[in-house]
Amino acid sequence: MNGSNTPAPKGRGARFNPPNRFETTHGELDLEQVADDQEYLDALSRPQTDYLIDHSRTIIAENDSPDVGFEVSINPYRGCEHGCSYCYARATHEFLGYSAGLDFETKILVKEEAPQLLRKALSSPKWQPRVLALSGVTDPYQPMERRWELTRRCLAVLAEFRQAVTIITKNRLVTRDIDLLGELARYGAAGVFLSITSLDAELIGRLEPRTTRPAGRLAAIAELAAAGIPVGVMMAPVIPGLTEHEIPAIVTAAAAAGARFAGWGLVRLPGAVAGLFQDWLEQHYPDRTGKVLDRIRAARGGRLNEVRFSLRMSGEGNHAELIARLFQSASRRAGLNQGPWPVSPAAFRRPGLEQLTLF
Repeated sequence: MNGSNTPAPKGRGARFNPPNRFETTHGELDLEQVADDQEYLDALSRPQTDYLIDHSRTIIAENDSPDVGFEVSINPYRGCEHGCSYCYARATHEFLGYSAGLDFETKILVKEEAPQLLRKALSSPKWQPRVLALSGVTDPYQPMERRWELTRRCLAVLAEFRQAVTIITKNRLVTRDIDLLGELARYGAAGVFLSITSLDAELIGRLEPRTTRPAGRLAAIAELAAAGIPVGVMMAPVIPGLTEHEIPAIVTAAAAAGARFAGWGLVRLPGAVAGLFQDWLEQHYPDRTGKVLDRIRAARGGRLNEVRFSLRMSGEGNHAELIARLFQSASRRAGLNQGPWPVSPAAFRRPGLEQLTLF
């Protein structure tokens, strides 16, 4: 399916499944062999999403990278329906035996016992309260959350323990949980970042096909801010040659909607993701492909990816510095980042234990 004239399946970011780097063999579909089977060809053009139960026995993941701003995270889902063509998390699907391409968008592992595992972890005396990231890899409010409600059920557990959480999402569905987030925010234990890559709805429809469009994300910022929940805008990833010029406009729009914080991250393309993103560029913006890839390399020391700590999110060199200064200037003019992120683990408690201490 990796043909130059083959369009991506509707609502998907990838056109094909690149080989898994850990597999010794890889099968390619010969379309000529099924040319007369229209039903089969139609199914290929609109692949269905498979939901697979993940039997993980733990839910809190530790992180030792200085680049991402959190030490612990929970991920109710593995894989993501949003279909963002640039997503660095695509490469993690290869550890599960799948491809970073269409498989990442259509083979979604569901941690059905996530709320119970979270309660067990927080109840343990070994748990040292820290701010949790929800999620650290894939979006906790991807479309399937409407059906499974794992994120909401995890938030209910967090609210019971007053366990601090920071959420990053591209989906307006986060506003469904304003009741739980508001309860946590009363104790300084919750905040949300809406990820906005571009204000161009047409571009987002191609780049992030199953996400909420920009106007909806700005509306979500407004709803969260009105409910007293700390909210910010996360411009991640910034794509040189494609979206970097929008930084001032995104910051201004988010601040007008009620955001008080902002962050950014430079696109990085590990493993098979580089080929998938290049294919996406050639499909949608063939006249810009060379420019975009060259500018990414200019900010990545001649590479499309960066594995060194402290450089993975920000890049290096003159072009990366220009992007950083543009962000800092825009944020300062909009009055953002005037203080520290106001989410703290100080209010953590273990329900039941408080009553026992009274006797």
